[in-house]
Amino acid sequence: MKEINVSCIESAVARLCIEANRILPDDIKERVTAAKNNESNALGKAVMCELCRNITVAEKTGLPVCQDTGMAVVFIEIGQDVHLVGGDLEDAINRGVAKGYTEGLLRKSVVIDPLNRINTNDNTPAVIHTKIVAGEKVKVTVAPKGFGSENMSAIKMLNPSDAYEGVVNFVLDTVKKAGGNPCPPIVVGVGIGGNFESSAYLAKKALCRSTDEPNDNEFYANMEKELLKKINELNIGPQGFGGNTTALAVNIEAAPTHIAGLPVAVNIGCHVTRHKTEVIG
Repeated sequence: MKEINVSCIESAVARLCIEANRILPDDIKERVTAAKNNESNALGKAVMCELCRNITVAEKTGLPVCQDTGMAVVFIEIGQDVHLVGGDLEDAINRGVAKGYTEGLLRKSVVIDPLNRINTNDNTPAVIHTKIVAGEKVKVTVAPKGFGSENMSAIKMLNPSDAYEGVVNFVLDTVKKAGGNPCPPIVVGVGIGGNFESSAYLAKKALCRSTDEPNDNEFYANMEKELLKKINELNIGPQGFGGNTTALAVNIEAAPTHIAGLPVAVNIGCHVTRHKTEVIG
């Protein structure tokens, strides 16, 4: 059994918080650049040029790519042959978030209570998703999630009879209602199946999958293509100014569900859909 000190996880989380907020994943940068070149609307194209410039400036200066540096969402996969030592895992993750957001001079946006809205002043606590997997390594993914896009997300318990068409219509309706609010061009994460809470988890997890990797199930890969095409025909466009670039990608994750249900969640990511991963061990 391999021992890993939680201080290693703390340090990784701190680094990932800073790096994810400064440098976008390569696939997102490439899609933003391609969208700029392919945008047919003059105003939309001008907006895309500014978005590209913003990404470049953030990388060169070390400034955040967006002023909303998000709520830290941490996905952690722990090998079942790992023995964590040195303290409590969740405490270590939150110390890493606090360190990253403080030392990285990132905006601290978390309040301790949803109604008694007092800022925690270090962007903790993080939203933590833990999974036990095979092996003797720990995989940490930090996905800072801004709320301009998060607030436009939705979940619905469809009837099984709504079927494929019902899912497509719900996703399109959610994007239409969002309009320019989530800072398009967006990445659309869709979770289908499971139950109420797991469908939302699937949608969030979908945003952390590279947009260059279609769903490994051909049925859902084709559904991703269909939804992307239909979303980009809505003419919402870059930042809501019109055009053929409303979404960069649609990522779907699906799971088994109950015979009486069809849960669907849509988690929208903005044009700076951020996530960064590190493997320890």
